[in-house]
Formats: sequence, C-alpha cells, structure tokens
Amino acid sequence: MKALIIDDEKRARNVLRILIEENCPKITEISEADNLLSGVQLIKEEEPRIVFLDIEMPEHSGLELLNFIEKDSYNFEIIFTTAYSEYAVQAFQLSAIDYLLKPVRPNQVKEAIERVLNFVGDSQINIRLQELKSSLEKSNFKKIGLPNANGIKFVEVDKIIMFEADGMYTRVSTMEGNVFVSKPLKFFVEALNNVKVFYRPHRSFLVNLKYLREYVKKDGGYIVMENNKAVSISKDKRDEFLTIVQSI
Repeated sequence: MKALIIDDEKRARNVLRILIEENCPKITEISEADNLLSGVQLIKEEEPRIVFLDIEMPEHSGLELLNFIEKDSYNFEIIFTTAYSEYAVQAFQLSAIDYLLKPVRPNQVKEAIERVLNFVGDSQINIRLQELKSSLEKSNFKKIGLPNANGIKFVEVDKIIMFEADGMYTRVSTMEGNVFVSKPLKFFVEALNNVKVFYRPHRSFLVNLKYLREYVKKDGGYIVMENNKAVSISKDKRDEFLTIVQSI
C-alpha cells in the first residue's frame, strides 16, 4: 500500500514517516511533498491509498486540495495533520474526517490508518472535505457525517431528534428516518459538546431539546420525543433537566 505525506516542515515529515514505518506494516511505500501543488502531482502520478495532509502550509492550505483534483479522481483517503484549536477538531469530527494532532503519537497514527481503511473505495471524501471547509470558513456547524454500512450520510444537525447508544454503535433518529452509526454515543457527546441544544439526560441518550414533546412525572420521570420515543432521565439529572427546559 502506498502513502503520501504533504507537509512543508521536513522534521514533521521525518517524524511521521518513522511512525508509519514502525506502526503500519501494511504501508510499504511512502512518498513526500513539501507543498500542496507538488503533492497533487504525486497523487496523480503514484495514486497513493492514504494521504497525510498538513493544513497550515505557506502557499496553499491543505483544504485547497479540492481546487486541484477532480472530484471523480478521489480514490484515496485523507488524514489531516494539524495543531489546530478545539473548535477545528470538532469540525473534523463532525465532517467524519480523520486527523492527527501535532505532536503526533504512535498510537494515533495506527488507529487513524485502521479507521480510514474502512472507507477506501466508498469514502465520499470530496463531500466530507467540502463540509469541513464550509464549517471552518463560516465558524458554524450545519451538517454532521454519520458513518454507516453504506458509506457516510450527511444530515443537518438541526434535523437530528436524538442519539441512542447500542453497544459500540449509535442509533441516530432524524426527521427523515433512522441511521445506525458505527461510532459509540460518547463520540457524539464530545463532538456536539458546544452545540447547546443537545442534552444528555441519561448515559444511553443524547437528545435535541428542540424536539421534546412532553415530560412525564410517573415512573421516576421520563421524556417523550417528537418521534414518540420515551427517553429515561437519570436521577442525578432530573433537577438539572427541569431547570433547563423551563428556560427554553
């Protein structure tokens, strides 16, 4: 398997190359480029399966990759390398794009490669990149990428009714139906931490307060959502929940 590292810092390329060689035996050939345009040329010539792409480069941002490659030529996966802020990391998560935070650690590299290999061949990477670019430029999140058996489904955050834990998977209920996602509920709790309309009343649920239908006092208290789903409220969350809904 071929990989390509695009980063303007030679030291960063060397460190990442060593980590890949030591932790990812499936990758047998690694190329390097010190700027985006050289990287684009290597992508066209060598057809790597994974591209490690720095965002912050002097002449062209890594996000500009969309401008230089035709969308039907995306037959590779991208792992961004970044020293970006917490906000940007949230944008990566919601766009279903993998990233490595600098300074890069060995376990990060191994785990990121294992994740992206599940997407190769049905990655929709051009769509995911566009969503990421839009989120970073506009400083808001309108859609979230939901990895499922068919690829990745992008759903407007505003149309999500609730998330329900199902082991290491999550059932996402939207206004257009349900999506079974190959990520644990914890991922969405962390990714949507700054989106105040989402609340976790119970360890197994994350709900959109916009779609509350009613609060029922009996049986210890529970919520009924717009999709008729009954959602439990933990005892230690009951007072907090009632305070929150009274202020809506």
